[in-house]
Amino acid sequence: MHKSSGKKKLGSYPLVGVIVSITLALFVTGLFGVLIIYSSQLEKLVRENVRVQVYLKNGLTESQRAQIEKKLETLPYLIKPAGQAAPVRFISKDEAAKKFIAETGEDFTKFLGENPLHDAYLITIAPDYHTTESLSKIKKEIENMSGIFQVYYVEELITAINNNVTRISLVLISLIAIFMIIVILLINNTIRLALFSQRFLIRSMQLVGAKNWFIQKPFVIRAMLYGLVGGLLASAGLAAVIETANRKVNDLKELQNFPLLLMLMGTLVILGALISTVSTQASIRKYLRMSLDDLY
Repeated sequence: MHKSSGKKKLGSYPLVGVIVSITLALFVTGLFGVLIIYSSQLEKLVRENVRVQVYLKNGLTESQRAQIEKKLETLPYLIKPAGQAAPVRFISKDEAAKKFIAETGEDFTKFLGENPLHDAYLITIAPDYHTTESLSKIKKEIENMSGIFQVYYVEELITAINNNVTRISLVLISLIAIFMIIVILLINNTIRLALFSQRFLIRSMQLVGAKNWFIQKPFVIRAMLYGLVGGLLASAGLAAVIETANRKVNDLKELQNFPLLLMLMGTLVILGALISTVSTQASIRKYLRMSLDDLY
């Protein structure tokens, strides 16, 4: 009986092994990508919670206060925090006093006889201006406005955030660079090992006069498909992990950026197809140039 299963088809090589290797490599790469996205979103949330306090002089009329508010809202370096209707939030001195008394349990207005606090605006500065020099200029600019008593922000906190973000970014970029090299080598070696069993079939096609592009075409197409499938499986696994994490960890959804996550998954699919295709072409060219003795 003729066994067709013993024949090797041009362009075919171990399906499951190649796809599993590609999927695992891309999946771990995707996890690092998710970590970077979450880190950037966490940094954004932290910076949005760093508010600059603009204290007003006492005795201002409602009209004067409204003019100051309009001036503040037109400043180009302000951003609107999540969950807030405007980039400027007003806190009256009575509201501030009630909050202080509630937190400390001490009513300072009784022994002082008055409320010494000032009306204030809380403003959020865009992250691009979170440097010592920029914030110092912003502080001077606002303090020069008519009706402003003082501008205050925790300078040490801004410095600590900048230093920590710089360190974390360098570490993540270094890890991603190292791991991308490992992923490329892993997928490349997987493809090369898979094509090793096809080296004599490639030579046979070459000996009967087949053009190099004709020999490469079925391998490249199959490798591209394997890469696409691996990328899709890795993306599906990544989505499952993210969904599971959302159920287990409270408020984790606040760190999600769906456009970036979709972009990451699309990148995994493209990356899988690209690396598989390039690795396949490089391996086939190598076998096409090798002598018969070297093939053994």
